[in-house]
Amino acid sequence: MTGSPFMGSKEIPPARVLTSFNYPRHRILSSSMAVTAEEIASAKRAAGYLAADMVEDGTVIGLGTGSTVFYMIEHLSGRIREEGLSIAGVPTSYQTAMRAREYGVPLTTLDDNPVLDLAIDGADQIDPQFRMIKGRGAALTREKCVAAAAFRFVVVADEAKIVPRLSGIVPVETIPFATKTAMAQLRGLSCRPFIREAVKKDGPVITDNGNFIVDCHFDEIADPAALEEAMAIIPGVVESGLFTRFSRNTTIIIGNEKKCKVLTSADVVP
Repeated sequence: MTGSPFMGSKEIPPARVLTSFNYPRHRILSSSMAVTAEEIASAKRAAGYLAADMVEDGTVIGLGTGSTVFYMIEHLSGRIREEGLSIAGVPTSYQTAMRAREYGVPLTTLDDNPVLDLAIDGADQIDPQFRMIKGRGAALTREKCVAAAAFRFVVVADEAKIVPRLSGIVPVETIPFATKTAMAQLRGLSCRPFIREAVKKDGPVITDNGNFIVDCHFDEIADPAALEEAMAIIPGVVESGLFTRFSRNTTIIIGNEKKCKVLTSADVVP
């Protein structure tokens, strides 16, 4: 394990604020702070609502998956009702599709709209270079497809998701036929891979694409881009939850119950 290189279209209105690299250290390490569930929910709601306000009339957008995105859908629904906003969304999961229909948000597909004006999604971790770990909700492949199709990628998150370095669980979607052989090669990348077990059903988690999720545990990730590439070439791997190629068109909204912070590509640490 030692010595592995893996260890160790439309413009969104600009809004320059404190960037992650000049955040106070206690903010970057906010996961160690005592934060109540209500405060986290308020922060997610604020970020989601601000993202919904960035959506323009007549656009086609990507709808990510996760709790913060659900707040965005909630507010987007209100804008559709009250302002007559005309949009269509491409959902990244069955869960998002069901929530969007429940709230009256029109849906479409990548087949009908292969180029999106905007994609809005959450993240599990974000580092100062805007590299991310996503997909711990098991929708990573569709999330990456939608992000790649969008002119602009807006990521909504609470402050606990901002970290100095990516680490922990990187989800990897694998085809069932080759999951065991893929896991053997994933171990060679200095991780501990485990097939994710489902909750409220026996057996593994099955993705919306009919595949398995292998959770790869990393103590640290020194080179996320190289790791993403190394995972991608393993036979049987569909996609990984590492998102390292989108920093140039990414806007990050960091939720806070008092005031959201918005970071653009100009804020990326070299």
